[in-house]
Amino acid sequence: MRLTIQLAVPVAKTLPVRPFLVAASLATALAWMATLQPPETGFRLLPVRLGIMTLTVYSAFLFDDPAGRLTNPAPHPLRLRRLLKATYGFLTSAEPTERIEAIRDNTRAIEEAAQLGADCLVMVVGGLPSGERDLDGARQRVVEGIGMLVDHAAKNGVQLALEPMHPMYCADRGVLSTLEQAVTMAEQFRPEEVGVVVDTFHVWWDPRVFEQIARAAGRILSFQVSDWITPMPSDPLLARGLMGDGHIDFPPFLRAVRAAGYDGDTEVEIFNADLWNLDPSFLLSEVVDRYIRCGLGSEE
Repeated sequence: MRLTIQLAVPVAKTLPVRPFLVAASLATALAWMATLQPPETGFRLLPVRLGIMTLTVYSAFLFDDPAGRLTNPAPHPLRLRRLLKATYGFLTSAEPTERIEAIRDNTRAIEEAAQLGADCLVMVVGGLPSGERDLDGARQRVVEGIGMLVDHAAKNGVQLALEPMHPMYCADRGVLSTLEQAVTMAEQFRPEEVGVVVDTFHVWWDPRVFEQIARAAGRILSFQVSDWITPMPSDPLLARGLMGDGHIDFPPFLRAVRAAGYDGDTEVEIFNADLWNLDPSFLLSEVVDRYIRCGLGSEE
């Protein structure tokens, strides 16, 4: 089993369930991160005691890490699983200077992923540029941007994972709103170059989602879970709930991605300020319990 903090961290073989990951804020991540101090220090051993063996890093933290504590961490038995793309370097801008800067940012993120030993870079592609209404044009620019990055990613041994986002984020964060759109875009490149993310929070509502998961066979690079809760918190970016608190039926998604050939981690990705404020020990234990009770460990 695995756990991810935002930085991110996986929960492992001491528990009778498959690997999963839990996303948290930078502040919480730094509280948990054994990579920043020797693992012998008290609370920082908690992830290891829970079986945490893998780490996922949010790339914005690396850009803000001039001391290199994350790119050159202290020795610790955690393995980096993937690098999550930060909310800069969006590929949708039509302005030449902004596009050059976006390619530069994404190129740097690819190099960071390779330096850290991550196997893929999760791409949040960007929303509509300010004042623009041309969705088709923005999506085409994403294709062009990915095309400018794939060779560099391949040379660095990093796959690019396109993440479709719920339509409520289309204007400001992600013009890929369905798994079908993400797969269609990924199919313009080789499977070893570009794949997709299946995030239940973003795709659970889609009546064609299971058809598209099957179509994505060989391209699923990440499977993420969190629940759709109502009423929704005031900040939609921090609207994810723990599994079992909302409306998503998780086992069918797990069965679908396994049938499509995905045998990697299940990432519990929680963006929720109220949950981030809980005691980390309690939150980690609760995540493990929900993971099991909601059927995500049933295949074990």
